[in-house]
Amino acid sequence: MASMSSRGSGNWTAKENKAFEKALAVHDKDTPDRWYNVARAVGGKTAEEVKRHYEILVQDVKHIENGRVPYPNYRISGGNSQGKKFI
Repeated sequence: MASMSSRGSGNWTAKENKAFEKALAVHDKDTPDRWYNVARAVGGKTAEEVKRHYEILVQDVKHIENGRVPYPNYRISGGNSQGKKFI
């Protein structure tokens, strides 16, 4: 599965993604002109770009929920409450 940045939604900075997340929380699916408002909140993106970014996010979540994304293989070293430390 490709990541959001490699699937045609353009390059998004961490700051833009955070603004996108906050804007989605404010402008829900019932908000008139939702994508225009989200784009305005993000800055530097069109309504079509933020809508596409959202569609990709929804697809990514579906893949995760359906088990199509493998769990990361974390290295274990040292100790935690059970004698193991995660790094």
